Amino acid sequence: MTEPVVDTLKVPGATLRYEVRGTGPVLLLIAGGGGDAGIFEPVAEALADRFAVVTYDPRGHSRSPLDGPDVDQCVATQADDAYRLLGRVAPDGSPAYVFGTSSGAIVAVELLTRHPERLARVVAHEPVLVSLLPDAAEQHAFFGQIVATFHRAGVGAAMAEMSAGCGEERGEKPDLSGLSPRMATTFQRVQGNSAFFLGRILGQFSSHAPDLAQLDACAAKLVPAAGWASYGLRLYRPAAWLAQRYGVALAEFPGGHVGVVTHAREFAVRLGELSR
Repeated sequence: MTEPVVDTLKVPGATLRYEVRGTGPVLLLIAGGGGDAGIFEPVAEALADRFAVVTYDPRGHSRSPLDGPDVDQCVATQADDAYRLLGRVAPDGSPAYVFGTSSGAIVAVELLTRHPERLARVVAHEPVLVSLLPDAAEQHAFFGQIVATFHRAGVGAAMAEMSAGCGEERGEKPDLSGLSPRMATTFQRVQGNSAFFLGRILGQFSSHAPDLAQLDACAAKLVPAAGWASYGLRLYRPAAWLAQRYGVALAEFPGGHVGVVTHAREFAVRLGELSR
């Protein structure tokens, strides 16, 4: 395993810990939910022969502490974090490739709308942009109820309610019993971010709506994507909506909403195909 170059970047209100593997054009990977750089490790390893793969812990997650107490998070702020990180890892201004998944895909889309000149392509894997859907009010109510459950009954109850409400993915359930000690440590660390995600991110991000006029102007750089196993489910629908709006095929990835973890090897192959 290639050990990454690890560094930190001070941004307004937080300090970001990031990792860089390989050389070539920059490929920035943005985690969703309570995820951090560690969830991308197998994918980053697989793509480091073609890209300078950059992963990081989003502000408030794992090893990227906030300067003060926990506060509600903002999509625009996290998009600015990603932009500042690109400035650090590619100071010559060369266009970067970006992949985001789940709430991280919301950040990736926002980054594209704000700084299209800085990006070569953005792969948005199952962005939870439910504000775009015809039944947006129903979707907002669902996620609002998850947040309320968290505050009333805690992480376990909220995560179980969200899992049930998002629907059962098709295909066999992945077997994660053989995780390496390193990935097991990552999962344990990521679980520690669950309360921050549920209390400070989920409500704010699921209610976010991108500026469609700005996105329309740079949509040629956007690749809406979803997992094969997610077909037709709640978290699949916004990506399908984006693909329909822009008249492109919805890019299909192995696995479901967390395919980047459960099907890492195949996921890396597909991402490599879409990022060049």
